[in-house]
Amino acid sequence: MKELIYHRLLLPAVAANADRPCATNAGTGVGTTFAEHLYNVSTTIGGLQSLGVGRGDRFAVMTLNSVEYLELYHAAFLGGGVVNPLNLRFAPKELAYVLRDSGTKVCFVDAFFAGLIDSVKEEAGLEHVVLVGGGDVPHTVRHADLLAAADAVIPDEGEETDPVVLMYTGGTTGLPKGVLLDQRAEMLNAYHVFTRLQFDRSTVNLIQTPMFHAASMFGVLGGPAQGAHSVIQPMFEPTAVMKTVRAYQPTSTVMVPTMIGMTMAHPDFTPDGLSSFTDLVYGASPMPQALLEKLLALYPDTNIWQGYGMTESSSVLSFLGPDEHRAGGKYLRSAGKPAMGVVFSIQDDHGNLLPVGTPGEVCARAGNFMIEYWNKPEATTEAFRGGWYHSGDAGYLDSDGYLFLVDRVKDMIVTGGENVYSTEVENAIASHPAVLQVAVIGIPSDQWGEAVHAVVVLKEGLTATAAELIDHCRDAIAGYKLPKSVEFRTEPLPLSGAMKVLKKDLREPYWEGHDRKVN
Repeated sequence: MKELIYHRLLLPAVAANADRPCATNAGTGVGTTFAEHLYNVSTTIGGLQSLGVGRGDRFAVMTLNSVEYLELYHAAFLGGGVVNPLNLRFAPKELAYVLRDSGTKVCFVDAFFAGLIDSVKEEAGLEHVVLVGGGDVPHTVRHADLLAAADAVIPDEGEETDPVVLMYTGGTTGLPKGVLLDQRAEMLNAYHVFTRLQFDRSTVNLIQTPMFHAASMFGVLGGPAQGAHSVIQPMFEPTAVMKTVRAYQPTSTVMVPTMIGMTMAHPDFTPDGLSSFTDLVYGASPMPQALLEKLLALYPDTNIWQGYGMTESSSVLSFLGPDEHRAGGKYLRSAGKPAMGVVFSIQDDHGNLLPVGTPGEVCARAGNFMIEYWNKPEATTEAFRGGWYHSGDAGYLDSDGYLFLVDRVKDMIVTGGENVYSTEVENAIASHPAVLQVAVIGIPSDQWGEAVHAVVVLKEGLTATAAELIDHCRDAIAGYKLPKSVEFRTEPLPLSGAMKVLKKDLREPYWEGHDRKVN
């Protein structure tokens, strides 16, 4: 008997909620009922079949968040193919590589990205470019025409081991790696979230993280499976999000900390811009403690959650719940406890288990991990060496089983023989009232090997000097962790498509001609 396939979740939800709203585009106000959604998904599968795409074949999507994007995901999960959601910030070289490496022959685009896809179409080996929405842009077939000519098809249930998503990571260490995920992993991830967050037909879930990113996967799968109404923000922008919140009164959402910070620091921000949420989940990058404390103080009745995980785990491994957030103290520095069925260990460079309180690499075992890195057997073996997934995150476990992350392993700074975790320094600097954004990196130093360097963006209208920021940190961190230098920028820090600060880009100019691998 099998259970961990999306047919078992979506089809009953459609039957129970046929005439209720399923998904609405917050930008246009246009939406679908559950019955309309399933019909569109079934004709999408038929359209894919007419283009030669079936179960196991890859098709790509490069569009803004949309109702159609949700339909394409569900088409894959009902047996229509393997969806390859493309990072909207991939450069042409990366796009051509991903499309060619994945063997993708069909790509869905909108007017924003049609020109970019057209520029790599020949090199990537694409045969069909399907235009979603309007626009006088390059394409081979229009999405509406494809669906109008297609038969409505819902394939029979497949297997739990059927691949459904091929999601390429951001390529911070060279070309992107394709993470291949199956039905079982994605369904277990959804079940993990179901055990903690209450979703039902009264839920209005705002999807505002990019739908190409693993942070959106529960919104894509879990909300519709529970009869929730999905309100889809085409692209994150603080004023647009606040407008959507006021109009639709969503009860749940996921936000990357950068999104929360940008919204709350916006000149037009008022508390009602984020006040409708019963549950607000953050994750995907470190949350500055000063920002978290501000969020908790402003919304004491909102259940604040942290989810920790990665693309390779489809994506959640641990939760920090509302009770811990309200308790404060050490919990605000924690990534929570593992989800049901997940086990953590902390290991040194040789795979030895480290005791409670000792930092090392965070490793995990769970059923919601990827099948493999696509076409990269050696990288897959390396990631799962010793029977554990090796995350690349540095952290420790306390005596109660709470996970504390201290840095990405590659972001740790070794200065004068001492290890400095960049997130600890960032938290100290971010607590200064004039700081809007901060990233801490290691730069070459003849004296120290690496020197702690802070890149800072100040809030509009406020000022601070390097000496003031360094002095501000003295009570929070040890002297050897203090920045040796501070660089002020007026433009925002470079962000990935998932709104994480690109420290690789910040490091690169400093390390040119030096030995350290910039990754």
